[in-house]
Amino acid sequence: MTAIDEITYESTSRFAQVRDDLRLHYHEAGVGNDTTIVLLHGGGPGASSWSNFARNIPVLAQRFHVLAVDQPGYGRSDKPTEHPQYFVHSASALSDLLDTIGITDRVHLLGNSLGGGAAVRFALDYPERAGRLVLIGPGGLSVNLFAPDPTEGVKNLGRFSYEPTRENLEAFLRIMVFDQSLITPELVEERFASASTPESLAAAKAMGKSFSSAEFEKGMLWRDAYKLRQRVLLIWGREDRVNPLDGALVALKMIPRAQLHVFGGCGHWAQLEKFDEFNRLTADFLTDGVE
Repeated sequence: MTAIDEITYESTSRFAQVRDDLRLHYHEAGVGNDTTIVLLHGGGPGASSWSNFARNIPVLAQRFHVLAVDQPGYGRSDKPTEHPQYFVHSASALSDLLDTIGITDRVHLLGNSLGGGAAVRFALDYPERAGRLVLIGPGGLSVNLFAPDPTEGVKNLGRFSYEPTRENLEAFLRIMVFDQSLITPELVEERFASASTPESLAAAKAMGKSFSSAEFEKGMLWRDAYKLRQRVLLIWGREDRVNPLDGALVALKMIPRAQLHVFGGCGHWAQLEKFDEFNRLTADFLTDGVE
């Protein structure tokens, strides 16, 4: 088991060639722990496994074998622009990654936003490989009953895609959180440097386009949510302006073994804004012996 103070970006960074045309980057910690949890980040500009979960990884690694994956098109993973509907694309890439690194047991999945949608798609397409799901404001599963579409967050995401400036990126990031102090100049610069490369911009546009492709129904996860047989923990911020809280209600109704936890004073990044409570809630849910 790796000590918390030994968990750094460099010490956990890994690459795997999962297909001839796709190399994934991921972080690995807690090697030697029996249970594997896969962390899947959101889809905002400059997002990566480390940007979403850097603080959570050392805590979760005390109890779990942690794999925090840069999804295709993000972080240091390859950025193909020709691919299926994005949730299908990411889920199949994760399956190939697990095959490549030799993980045959079921894995729990923790996904934020776009990563939440990828986690659900993985559980639907590879049910024999998926354990419990922790979903933070998941995309594709959220159906707004009262809030208008597109939401503030989606509008700001689109603005950056068409005009990739620092100002538009900062506006997007500020929509993510209730606590505005989390959006520092350093964070904006770090995310902008990653998001503004030609490869990242092209991959982001391809990701968005895939949701209106011929396979667009694969992204409408709420239609198949009733098929999920594992326990599912839905986590929402009351002040989420990307996937608002009312979007949780259909998922809560459709998933047979779902429960919902709502954090007040919290936006779209519950794993950061409610750091200690989130880590306890997640670990307790994943280790609860009730099947």
